[in-house]
Amino acid sequence: MSMNQFHLSGGRVVATAMIVALMTGCQAVGSNTGLSASDTATTAPSASTGTTLTETVAESTPAQQAAQQTAQQTAQQTVPASTPSGTVEAAPAPINVDNFEGAVREVAQRVKPAIVQITNQQVQFDQYDQPYAVPAGVGSGVIYDNEGHILTNNHVIAGAESLVVSLPDGRTFPATLVGADPQTDLAVVQVTGDNLPIAALGDSTQLQVGDWVVAIGNALGLPGGPTVTAGVVSALGRTVQEPGDDSGQGPFLFDVIQTSAPINPGNSGGALVNLAGQVIGINTLVAGQAEPGIPAQGIGFAISIATAKPIADQLVANGRVQHPYVGIRYVALNPAIAAQVGTDARTGIIIAEVVPGSPAAEAGLQREDVITAVEGTPLEDESSLARELATRNPGDTVTLTVRHGSQERTVELTLGELPADSNP
Repeated sequence: MSMNQFHLSGGRVVATAMIVALMTGCQAVGSNTGLSASDTATTAPSASTGTTLTETVAESTPAQQAAQQTAQQTAQQTVPASTPSGTVEAAPAPINVDNFEGAVREVAQRVKPAIVQITNQQVQFDQYDQPYAVPAGVGSGVIYDNEGHILTNNHVIAGAESLVVSLPDGRTFPATLVGADPQTDLAVVQVTGDNLPIAALGDSTQLQVGDWVVAIGNALGLPGGPTVTAGVVSALGRTVQEPGDDSGQGPFLFDVIQTSAPINPGNSGGALVNLAGQVIGINTLVAGQAEPGIPAQGIGFAISIATAKPIADQLVANGRVQHPYVGIRYVALNPAIAAQVGTDARTGIIIAEVVPGSPAAEAGLQREDVITAVEGTPLEDESSLARELATRNPGDTVTLTVRHGSQERTVELTLGELPADSNP
């Protein structure tokens, strides 16, 4: 939809923005772990903030892959996998939050058994042109139901020829990809096994700024099990743009939780947990640099469970997610562009290209049209149109306020369904 790419294309994203995606093996920009096993993630500036955002995807060496995660948990730490099919077990008995140290410890004991390591294996060819599998990256995931479904990030599994899931109790399973959605950077994989631990899902809409949270994931792909860190909810309702590939930026993520809990490469797909021991977010991004040479600190982002669970449900039911489609490429309007095209609009997005045969073309939209509002809601920045469309479905009709030069008109547009290889 935007001149920025709204999906992660093709292969697995290692990182291309000042936001770092958290898959093991990629090191956040500006960090210095001293671990030779971690590769440095590339970054690119966020269109909206200039902050470097990095997807934390850890790439592991064969030595790391050989290391077994041997942390054993007691039976009371796991949620029994005996609930009815498709249901999520409620959290166990309340945790005593008056004792903060004990509360974090109990959260870790309850949830960590269900936080898995996901190894993305891809095929390479030797000097004799014979294929062999190598671990291309390591991320995290959350077992959230008794059918072995695991919620993770799309960039953790993108481009994989095969997936291997390792539990903190030392068990390892081949995993099947149920479905992935690059638009929201979410994916569901599935394993089959007995007595799988399950993490309880919470209600992220009840979060407040200042609430304590715990991040659990396979930071840097370190052997010995998931890493546990603690912090607070720093902000709610953030909009961030993911790093993309060489063709442009990635998708916008909306209503994201910002946290100060330290998260690192390898945490992608891991859990952000409240002090009731419930997963309320999927750790996805971390700010690498505030500006070149100045590292950002304590700024991580998690996709809220209120956003992630409905997407996971669609992926389990259909293997894919339906997204609305307009069929334009655009950039945010600024004074220089407004002067160049001769429009008196001050805010909005200006159309750079209309895809032939698209809903936009059928509605009569054209190059250099400026969309200033959707259903009366002003478009203030580059992410505004995507945010408005994210709440709607294919087949819905929306009313656009459009200016061309000094002329304003109203356009009724029926949204299509986003093709698999297209932008909105």
